[in-house]
Amino acid sequence: MDSKFKGITHVTTRWKGKRVEARRGFPLPLGVSETPEGINFAVFSRNATEVRLVVEGPDGAVWTDYALHPLFNRTGDVWHVLLPLPPSTLRYRFHVDGPAGKGHRFDEKTPLIEPHARGVLKTDQGWRAVHAPGVFDWGADAPLRTPVERTVIYELHVGGFTRDPSAGAEHPGTFDGVVEKIPHLQRLGVTAVELMPVAAFDDETPVGTDPLTGAPLKDFWGYNSLAFFAPHRGFSRGKQAGSPVVEFRRMVKKLHEAGIEVILDIVFNHSGEKDESGPTVSFRGLDNAVYYLLDGEGRYRDFTGCGNTLNCNHPVFRNLIRDCLRFWVTEMHVDGFRFDLASILGRGTDGKPLPNPPVIEEIGQDPVLAGVKIIAEAWDAAGLYQVGTFPRYGRWGEWNGRFRDDVRRFVRGDPGTIPALAQRLAGSPDLYGEGEGTCPSVNFVTCHDGFTLADLVRYDRKHNEANGEEGRDGAEENFSWNCGVEGPSGEADVLALRRRQVRNFLAILLLARGVPMLRAGDEFGNSQGGNNNPWCRDDPTGWIDWTPEPEGEGLLRFLYEMLRFRASSQALLRGDVSFHGVKAGQPDFSHASRSLAVQFHGEDGAGDVYASFNAWEEPLEFALPVGRWKRVADTHVAPPADIASEGEETPVEGDRIRVMPFSAVVLAS
Repeated sequence: MDSKFKGITHVTTRWKGKRVEARRGFPLPLGVSETPEGINFAVFSRNATEVRLVVEGPDGAVWTDYALHPLFNRTGDVWHVLLPLPPSTLRYRFHVDGPAGKGHRFDEKTPLIEPHARGVLKTDQGWRAVHAPGVFDWGADAPLRTPVERTVIYELHVGGFTRDPSAGAEHPGTFDGVVEKIPHLQRLGVTAVELMPVAAFDDETPVGTDPLTGAPLKDFWGYNSLAFFAPHRGFSRGKQAGSPVVEFRRMVKKLHEAGIEVILDIVFNHSGEKDESGPTVSFRGLDNAVYYLLDGEGRYRDFTGCGNTLNCNHPVFRNLIRDCLRFWVTEMHVDGFRFDLASILGRGTDGKPLPNPPVIEEIGQDPVLAGVKIIAEAWDAAGLYQVGTFPRYGRWGEWNGRFRDDVRRFVRGDPGTIPALAQRLAGSPDLYGEGEGTCPSVNFVTCHDGFTLADLVRYDRKHNEANGEEGRDGAEENFSWNCGVEGPSGEADVLALRRRQVRNFLAILLLARGVPMLRAGDEFGNSQGGNNNPWCRDDPTGWIDWTPEPEGEGLLRFLYEMLRFRASSQALLRGDVSFHGVKAGQPDFSHASRSLAVQFHGEDGAGDVYASFNAWEEPLEFALPVGRWKRVADTHVAPPADIASEGEETPVEGDRIRVMPFSAVVLAS
């Protein structure tokens, strides 16, 4: 900068050898925007006394170092300036100073990312926001709007999905790597991918040390977001400033062409700035007292288990959330969102749960988001558990944690589980009301949190020592059963039981009313060695091994055929549900019962589906409802006879079927 800003005169600065004048600019939109007059920068800070903008070229050379004048470059609580430049690729950072105490944490020496940045970059001098103009050819791309009752979700981590050499990906661990695996997703029959966080996070700074190897551990999962609008640079193979945005858009377009929706796991409950000892990257240095929930001493309230809690129902942060969701829908074409620890969105500025949370209602009623799938993880880390009571406003679905726990307990043979199993199979009307069960309930047995499906039948307890937290991290109660041996086993009877149990879980998940969600890698029998929280494992523990287990091809086929059967059966998507026991029409809901049969009734002459589940140690004979039945699947039978391909189902002779111990049988009329 050639001269310091004084009074309300324009400041001249040098850009590519030419002098330009910094103009007053506009307060909206926040972030960086290109106008016919130049490039506008706008950032919120209510309590700042000084704000400085530093603009750099792509090579890091300073183009402008400009102090914004509070009487000239400020409207209300927004600081802004316009530089009369043509569309340019550039880096930029803000430096903000203000009062001390009362929860403020200003430090004018620290470079800050403004929250609306579409790109970020970590340099040796700190974090930089990135602006990269460009146009993407979406062609005829449009929202798929897959009906909720036909939706099948596949949860994956972009980095871990194709990083293992077994994936055979040309561009492992990237958005383009996901594109390479679209044929697998199509063959599987899923209708949506749910991407674990893709917003920018720090995957370079060590967060600990592996006590077994001494290797540094880093944030792998990405739940410590630093910039909610910026696709994570680590998932991009290109080195250009705008590569993450371009490659994310290309991935979305290709998935849409394949008939697959894109749902983002988004983390508005906390930021990667962590607790008082964490880094200052953005919100903390811009206006800590506004962006975070603080106690009377100015300390962070932690309802997330991650060191801080964002002030989600403050009007400023509500607006940021709205802007962010609209950006991902309108400019990045995503089809939905899963909100991490969404119960945080229901807490007020004092941290207490609100009866009518404004931000949850605004998301549900926003006209731009109409038709977009919105799913809540309806709990937080401070004991607020709202599965079935999360304020839905007619729009919100929920991760059904009760489904996970109740199904796991039944399959391992716990007593007293039959009444709950019946509710979960029917779409959880006890949680969501009659007639609503299909819409709000996202059913799952496994997800990124907890054991993989293979580990669920392989381990009785978690084995997280390699995370460097002395095994304190990760859930304690997993409702798992190792089938007699902890960890890998070569015993034939143990392996056969584990095979049946995996198929039992999949059968219940894919027959139950609601939206089923699968965890990536479960179709291959992936194991994490008993680690139920590999958030810091950017290594084979956290990567998907695309080499199936010895009988993995049989598991893949079972899943393919179950998903095909689900998609082709109207009875599984709508209509009435009734229950049976070993006697038709007489379910046994007693505490000692370990078995249940369910009948899904088709409408307008469509065929019924009948399934019987036996979690007892002995075979059981089930009397069938009146009708002519054909056998679709029997989890006790070795593959490939465990499930029939379309048109190859065998008729059931007689009016009874025998269901072996820890097995399930599926019939169609």
